[in-house]
Amino acid sequence: NYRFQNLLGAPYRGGDAVFAGDSSVLLSAVGNRVATTDLAAASSLTLPFESSANIARLATSPSGDFLLACDDKGRALYANLRRRAVLHRVSFKAAPSAVRFSPDGQFIAVAVGKLVQIWRSPSFRREFFPFHLLRTFPGFAAGVTSFDWSPDSASLLVACKDLTARLLPVKRGTGNKPFLFLGHRAAVVGAFFATDKKTGRVHGVYTVSKDGAIFTWNLVEGDDAASPPSPGTPEQESEQNGEPEIDAGNRKRKSLGELEEPSTTPLHLAKWELQKKNFFMQAPAKLTACDYHRDLDMVVVGFSNGVFGLYQMPDFVCHCQLSISREKITTAIFNSLGNWLVFGCAKLGQLLVWEWRSETYILKQQGHYFDVNCIAYSPDSQLIATGADDNKVKVWTAATGFCFITFSEHTNAVTAVHFMANNHSLLSASLDGTIRAWDLFRYRNFKTFTTPSPRQFVSLTADQSGEVICAGTLDSFEIYVWSMKTGRLLDVLSGHQGPVHGLMFSPISAILASSSWDKTVRLWDVFESKGAVETFQHSHDVLTLAYRPDGRQIACSTLDGLINFWDPFDGLLMYTIEGRRDISGGRLMTDRRSAANTSIGKYFTTLCYSADGSYILAGGNSKYICMYDIGEQVLLRRFQITRNLSLDGVLDFLNSKNMTDAGPLDLIDDEDSDVEDGIDQQTRGSLGHGLPGSMANRGRPIARTKCVKFAPTGRSFAAATTDGVLLYSVDESFIFDPTDLDIDVTPEVFTSCLF
Repeated sequence: NYRFQNLLGAPYRGGDAVFAGDSSVLLSAVGNRVATTDLAAASSLTLPFESSANIARLATSPSGDFLLACDDKGRALYANLRRRAVLHRVSFKAAPSAVRFSPDGQFIAVAVGKLVQIWRSPSFRREFFPFHLLRTFPGFAAGVTSFDWSPDSASLLVACKDLTARLLPVKRGTGNKPFLFLGHRAAVVGAFFATDKKTGRVHGVYTVSKDGAIFTWNLVEGDDAASPPSPGTPEQESEQNGEPEIDAGNRKRKSLGELEEPSTTPLHLAKWELQKKNFFMQAPAKLTACDYHRDLDMVVVGFSNGVFGLYQMPDFVCHCQLSISREKITTAIFNSLGNWLVFGCAKLGQLLVWEWRSETYILKQQGHYFDVNCIAYSPDSQLIATGADDNKVKVWTAATGFCFITFSEHTNAVTAVHFMANNHSLLSASLDGTIRAWDLFRYRNFKTFTTPSPRQFVSLTADQSGEVICAGTLDSFEIYVWSMKTGRLLDVLSGHQGPVHGLMFSPISAILASSSWDKTVRLWDVFESKGAVETFQHSHDVLTLAYRPDGRQIACSTLDGLINFWDPFDGLLMYTIEGRRDISGGRLMTDRRSAANTSIGKYFTTLCYSADGSYILAGGNSKYICMYDIGEQVLLRRFQITRNLSLDGVLDFLNSKNMTDAGPLDLIDDEDSDVEDGIDQQTRGSLGHGLPGSMANRGRPIARTKCVKFAPTGRSFAAATTDGVLLYSVDESFIFDPTDLDIDVTPEVFTSCLF
């Protein structure tokens, strides 16, 4: 009954970040999922549904009830945010570059390629096909970057990469000719309507371009408001070709929303004039994100050098200008009240919420840049520690999903983390040759364990008393033993002929179990130091091991896909579970064989017993995590960690149409194409240690599980995957659904029942 609950380690991975209506709930895209952050309650939750590819565009309805999430493949999910359920699915011709709900919630503007489409927003009633295409606007010379709706939902302002901003009429009967705002020398990143605070009518337009220029346009009132078509535009060409112009008689056709036509001149037929030009002066940096708050008349802009600025319009007065990172800011938005600014940096996986009046951070979260290698639960199951290839150790609160401390003293990849029994300190092992102890009260590194000559550590454990620390190495095949109190090196255990990737103390005694690629599992008596070593031989390399919580059984995984269960007291092999068929699944782009015939990845690299010792979790280089019943030796359930087709190893069957003489189409680099905003797919997820050559896929991240851990309470477990740290729990979801409430259920009745 374990269900997906949350995703840690990646608050933001690129794309949009939006607020759900007027609430304090912030939505951001994380891979093929959507993460929700409640800034008022200081908690985060990942929505249970997932798309088939990485989500790039998000839009919420004005009421905050509905979400439209579009992925890189052009597929979109229309979800109910309160119920956290997908209502409808729709596929566009291509990946949308911008989506936006109208202020009245009736329409959705979608930019697909060089077209702008107006769709009717689905309603609460049951419909066979809820998405209905109402209008299509062609004529764009390049892709669309952003939208802005007029307050009455009658006009749409479109910012485009062809150096123009266009004012489009949404309702039928007002013509099909857009008004063009010309004069920019770079792609227009944003275009916004400015309204009068007293009347609420549109009186101006702001257009912001990539080179750091903002133009202010004013609406000219009067009898000569109707402007002739701009030279060289499709409007003038249509007149030259003899096409009839739309007159007032044609305006009697049915409008989209069955609304009466306004008595004033439509905005796209009115006369606009350029009032002034202002420049942000951040060259050579490019302007990458911007947003406008209509009530405050303020503009926020973000640049490719990590600088953001807040400006009061129309006087162009700078309120604040700060540098928040060295990387490109990929999103910058206001909340509904305008007191919070949200910034996202896709390359760093960083999400910031800044209150500009008090100049304080409301939220500051950053995920791991590379794959998470190891995880550990605290003894009370409240905290989760993670270590990754970006040399950092992060500690998360399991209930809220927030990271509250990051340790960055390591200089190489972190390979193992371990909580001490006192719950106040944490150990981490790294390839930089150090074991570091962290104080979770003072948030500092209070002790560092080293060896006489540099070694690369890949496994770590400590005994129940916390007095002895042991670490296994990758290069010298030895196990080092230190004293926690003095920090001195007590002993060096030699005997293995391969890297020691599995290391664990018995929960009931001072016996240390170690597994190595030399096909053996060894039991060491550390305290007696009599040199007594018991060896369990295997036919293949031993990848990892785990002690049962009662200490009466050892499970170890071998390279042939078997899980062997040993009795540590009698030294007998109790039984074996064959897992090759269970973990197999998914085919890499570079594979020349089908998933059923290949032998790569059909083994478990991480094992973990449940809290009661009756089940065992196993994961590896596959999209599946397997749960076995130890007593019956049967597979209970397979958890599929992702359905994201942007990752490699998710599809069971490849399409032969995508294969060319030069290799798969997905792996062919096009150097002329623009690099999209997001984490560099050429590096992320391809730093696996000890992987065969065919698995070192340089093109796309590979779906795999590097570590699984059960919570000591047994109510949940965590898995370190390519997408991040997935949390699964047996507890019910947090949605309050009062189906059994009646008039007799009151707080007074509850109080009388309790006392």
